[in-house]
Amino acid sequence: MFKRWLLGTTTALVMALSPFAAMAEGKDIIVTYKDDITTLDPAIGYDWVNWSMIKSLYSRLMDYEPGTANLVPSLAESFEVAPDGLTYTFKLRKGVKFSNGREVVASDVKYSIERAVDPKTQGPGAGFFGAINGFAELTSGKATDLPGIETPDDSTVIFKLSRPDATFLHVLAINFASVVPKEAVEAAGGDFGKKPVGSGTFVLKDWTIGQKLVFEKNPNYYVADVPKVDSFTVEVGQEPLVALLRLQKGEVDIAGDGIPPAKFLEIKNSADGAQMIVDGEQLHTGYVTLNVKVKPFDNLKVRQAVNHAINKERIVRILNGRATPAKEVLPPLMPGYDKDYAGYEYSVEKAKALLAEAGLPDGFETVLYSTNTDPQPRIAQAIQQDLAAIGVKAEIRALAQGNVIAAGGTEGEAPMIWSGGMAWIADFPDPSNFYGPILGCGGAVQGGWNWSWYCNADLDKRAVAADSMSDPAKVSERIEAWKGIFTDAMKDAPWIPVTNERRVVAKSLRMGGADNIYIDPTRVINYDAIFVK
Repeated sequence: MFKRWLLGTTTALVMALSPFAAMAEGKDIIVTYKDDITTLDPAIGYDWVNWSMIKSLYSRLMDYEPGTANLVPSLAESFEVAPDGLTYTFKLRKGVKFSNGREVVASDVKYSIERAVDPKTQGPGAGFFGAINGFAELTSGKATDLPGIETPDDSTVIFKLSRPDATFLHVLAINFASVVPKEAVEAAGGDFGKKPVGSGTFVLKDWTIGQKLVFEKNPNYYVADVPKVDSFTVEVGQEPLVALLRLQKGEVDIAGDGIPPAKFLEIKNSADGAQMIVDGEQLHTGYVTLNVKVKPFDNLKVRQAVNHAINKERIVRILNGRATPAKEVLPPLMPGYDKDYAGYEYSVEKAKALLAEAGLPDGFETVLYSTNTDPQPRIAQAIQQDLAAIGVKAEIRALAQGNVIAAGGTEGEAPMIWSGGMAWIADFPDPSNFYGPILGCGGAVQGGWNWSWYCNADLDKRAVAADSMSDPAKVSERIEAWKGIFTDAMKDAPWIPVTNERRVVAKSLRMGGADNIYIDPTRVINYDAIFVK
């Protein structure tokens, strides 16, 4: 869905999903989702539904050109990187204001990132900032701030790193680096996620829980003539089939949950299908997490057994061919993908043999979590049937996305999770993003996204070493290092990689056919850039 690699070093992978288009400016865009939004707090929100909205409410030092992975200064006017890669100095734009009317200053940047890192926030993004001096002390509770963020004046922010970090500019473009005003966070009394204050392209004007959210254009946004639409409304509680019908009638502009598989071929083959369907590759891996802290998944042979048990081709058929079977953690388009890695072949015989070696010849009982939006329960049922073939009885718990995320982020609660509908799409186009949050020790925390609770200290050290290779001359060496990290992680089998899906979005005919709306590298539908040429 995106890509470019290290800023200013190489031009790997640049792709935009360019869909929709040419409705007149000044319109209200209507988007639908089945599940309600849990939070709009950028330090906490981390699902693919709220990610787009959070991006539109707040600003960050860096951002991407619409539809690409090309990094550009955003809230920052300019920046400099020291030759040793350990100091980053940013100059802020002057006159940028929060939606409460106060000007954004350097201390807001420092506060916001410290808040995202502070374990009291219980946010899933702390690990992204691990290279900043003082990170270990703050996350362990030994300190209350990050001395590695300095603010010598209101318009200057200086980051001092403990090690070079080849991804650091990308990190400053993700939602967790969004800038918020301390006084608004404190005034909200723990409810900032429902009362957001930022300096982004839109402001939240209304939120009727369980029904809709209304976002209106920020009249004081610091980029001229952006956005091009006056507002967008997100309607929640919409079953995907109903949303698709409303979209066909022109009552909805974007069906956020996509086209239900049962209707995909019908829509694709219809007279209007080419104008309604936006289909493109993305940096995505769908997987089943195996919780290494829950028996019997603390046994490597059990994890290897269930890896062999899953018929991924059948799951691809459920998705109407909009995916390919996955064999490893990284998707094929990501630098570091090992095309020679064979993975765990589908073999009932090998699965049964491994279970017998683990002392479980008759199988065991477990629980498989899934979201409740089609086709995820059907895919969970297919996995359930495959597990039954080796004697494993898996109870399916199909829940709203927020409930599944909460279960995954609670130690010991979810033995298995089918990640469909939440599956990992890169926050930025770098292999490290497929490790730290979802396989690294830093993600195996309360509220984190490492739902396998897998923590390999040796791999963590190798990951840090790989990301410390910020010298452009070491790009190839760094990629090889990451390739080995993921291959070795799969030897421990904390996941069952299942699919690499394409991103399919449905749009209304009234939005036209030109490429005016973008799905960005940061997994978002970019509301900021609708109708921006």
